[in-house]
Parts: sequence; C-alpha cells; structure tokens
Amino acid sequence: MEKIIIDGGRPLQGRVKVDGMKNAASAVILASIVTRGVCIIENLPKIKEVYVSLDILRAVGADVEAIDENSVRIDTANVADRPVPAELMSKMRASYYLAGAMLARFHRTDVAFPGGCDFGERPVDQHIKAFRALGADASSDSEHIEATAKNGLVGSEIYFDCVTVGGTINAMIAAVGAEGTTVINNAAREPHVVDVANFLNTCGARISGAGTNVIKVRGGELHGCTYDIIPDMLEAGTYMVAAAATRGSVYVDGIIPRHIVAISTKLTEMGAHIEEFDDGVLVSAPERLHGTNVKTMPYPGFPTDMQPLMAVLMCLSDGRSEINETIYDKRFRYVEELKRMGARISSDGHYAEIFGTGVLYPASVRAVDLRAGAAMIVAGLAANGRTEIEDIHHIERGYSDIVEKFRALGASIKKVNYTDV
Repeated sequence: MEKIIIDGGRPLQGRVKVDGMKNAASAVILASIVTRGVCIIENLPKIKEVYVSLDILRAVGADVEAIDENSVRIDTANVADRPVPAELMSKMRASYYLAGAMLARFHRTDVAFPGGCDFGERPVDQHIKAFRALGADASSDSEHIEATAKNGLVGSEIYFDCVTVGGTINAMIAAVGAEGTTVINNAAREPHVVDVANFLNTCGARISGAGTNVIKVRGGELHGCTYDIIPDMLEAGTYMVAAAATRGSVYVDGIIPRHIVAISTKLTEMGAHIEEFDDGVLVSAPERLHGTNVKTMPYPGFPTDMQPLMAVLMCLSDGRSEINETIYDKRFRYVEELKRMGARISSDGHYAEIFGTGVLYPASVRAVDLRAGAAMIVAGLAANGRTEIEDIHHIERGYSDIVEKFRALGASIKKVNYTDV
C-alpha cells in the first residue's frame, strides 16, 4: 500500500505540461475496434485507465504494441467476438464503450457491467435506448450489457432523455457500423465527445455536428489512422486551482484555452489572475481570494469533476461560498475529509455551503475518489505542515506523474509505502 506525504505551505512556481485527456483516451482506444486496421494513438496519459483499456483490447484479440511511453500501435484486424473478464471490465467506467464498438463490428455484444468511482447510480439506460434505436435487441442488468442486431444496425433518430456523455459516445461508435444516417439529438457537447468524433472521422467515418446538441453519423467502412489525443482540461484545471490555492504562479502548458473557460472564469471571480496564451495559461493569486458560487452543469458549464477542487479553494478564501451539484449524487463524500483539515463546510445531497477562513490545517485524509483525491493533494499543498493521503490508487486512475509534476513546481511531496514511514 502506498500513500502521499506533503509538507505544505509553499507557493507553487514554474511550468507544468498537461497530458492527453483521460476521458478521450479510453474512448478512442476502445473505438479503434471498429476500424479493422492499424491505429497509432499518441499523447496518451500514463495512467491505469489507459492500461486497462489496452488490456481489454488484448482480451478481444487486438495486437497492442507500445511505441513509447505516450504512444501505442493498435492492430484490431484479428479482434473476435469473445468475452472479457468481468474483473477487467469493472476497473473503469469507460469500459462500456466496448459494447458500442463490438455492436458496430459484430452486430452483437455481451459485456460485463463497468466500474469506476462510486458517485451514486449511473445507469446505462440511455446507451440501451441508443442501441435499440439502431435496431438492436438490447438490455442491461447489474452484471451485463447485451445487444444483438440479427439483421444488422440501421441508421435512425436517437433522442436522449438527458444529456449523457457516455451515451453520446457509445451511440456514435455504434452508429458508424449502421447502414444509413443516424441523428443523435440532445447530444453531449464535451471536448472528448468531439475528440472521439474527430478520431472516427480520421478513420474514414462521416460524423458532423460534434460539439453541438445534434450529431449526424453516416455509416461506412473505416480504416486505421494516426491520432493525437487532446489535452486534459481537468488536469489543467487541477494545476490552475493548485496555483491559486498556494498563492503561487504557474504556467499550465499544452492546453486548449477554450476548453477551460468555465474554470478560468470562476478563478477570476475569486480574485485570481489569469493570463491566456495560444496554448497555455498563467495562473497567479494575491494573498487572499474571496468566495463564489458554483453550479455544475454539462459542458460548456462548470464541470462536476472540478467541484471538489473548487471546494478546497473556497475553504482557503474569505467569505461564504455555495456549490450546487446537479450531476452526481455522491460527489460530496470528500466533505468529511476536508473537515479533518479544519474546513467549515456542510453538505446536504446536491448542495454544499462553505464558510472560507483562508486556511486549512494538515491532517491524515483519504482519497475517496479520483477528483476528491486530487483535491486532497491541493489542500495538503496549501496547508502549513504535514498532510498524509491514503487510498491514492484513486488518484492514479486519472493523473500521470502527479507527484513528480508538483515536485517540479517546488512542492515538498512524495509517494511512499506504508512500511517506509
């Protein structure tokens, strides 16, 4: 078992390079199944979720070869309709993209239910609705997602009852294997939806409208390609918040500034200084920030994955702040960990109220999920004294070299085995 130890209270200074987006990488990797060829995927983050996605490909017969630490060569010519161990599928939420990819290629799928962080009920009913609209007999339970299209998939109109990123991506992947045109209504607009569409188009698909709420997909044969994953806006947001929380000055490099507008806007409202460049932002903060209100929304609104980090910054600011969480039921499980550090915060379901005192205190805390774990790191960096964070496997699902990157910015941070302490 490992944990992270931080001796906080040091302003972060310097430049940090953002990796490829976690949420795009896993989807693109599994979508490569529909190409029946060789894909070279570049700018992959070095995280467990990427490695699990590649293991899933190997399980169905793909040939996967590492080119370097951020690039792989994937040959899906010999992929077969075979089961993937449930234990492997349960290691991440994005494994459900295997269902859409196998349905597109083989017109049937039977995959184990996905895993990932526990944020409450996250049903796949909209995925099933999309598969049915394409002509498949589809169903799901607590253990499996199944779909069969005996007569093949047929392009159709898909109407999502709610905005769903996973459902939109799965529908796009499945629809490239359908005859005719599919129209996806009430589609998610997130950057990784656009990235998956761009990948499929580079492979010969004809997808238009990605980034809007109506996406059109025209089915057809796909081929392999070389593709570069977009930068991770959530990793960028993490370092932006860390710069403000430690009253430092950090240049966050290798990003797409329009993807982080919601984050930049809130930091500016709180009194941080944001200077935007072509592919980066410089974030600095005065001695004290002030509170604000955040309501999480689908993109381009404020991302739910950033709200635990914003909660930390609110605790370190002056005055009252509010968070209204509209996406996930269990996002506020980190509140008890922040209270260990002296936070004045109360939560009730989808709402939290924070009374910022400008200070947090070192403590022993847990990473209860991926982004909450990143928030604990930022809290520890800002607190004067030693903070220890356990259950860091959650953090490593989504951040590549996070300890090394913060150390390069001047933080006193290390990862140790329990037996080493």
